[in-house]
Amino acid sequence: MSQPGLNDVEYRLHKRKTNREEFLRVMDEIIPWNEWLASIEPHYPKSQRGRPPNGIEKMLRLYLLQRWYALSDEEVADAIYDSYAMRSFMQINFEAEQVPDAAALRNFRYLLEKHNIEEVLKWAHPVKEFFARE
Repeated sequence: MSQPGLNDVEYRLHKRKTNREEFLRVMDEIIPWNEWLASIEPHYPKSQRGRPPNGIEKMLRLYLLQRWYALSDEEVADAIYDSYAMRSFMQINFEAEQVPDAAALRNFRYLLEKHNIEEVLKWAHPVKEFFARE
């Protein structure tokens, strides 16, 4: 990964954590990433011809943000560009990569549905549940 930009350094110096930052930090810690990625990997397209597919983990993170915040395929990309917390959760370095587009997210969601992988990812709306426990 490249050197952090000025905005990254500035943002890390702020004292207060937002609810979104705290929620995404907790979810990043408690999600069984290896298990979930392993359940998707056998069904995920391999790079053969044409544009290489986005990484599985990047697509899963995008999909989860979409579900947690009830965003459309187009809205989730905008939200990532607008929100430092979401951008951090996505682990995207904008100097080297972009947020996957709406078509890529739609295809990923269809893949999960087709292979019943959504059943493994039983995290429908944890944002409400997370804040309800306080």
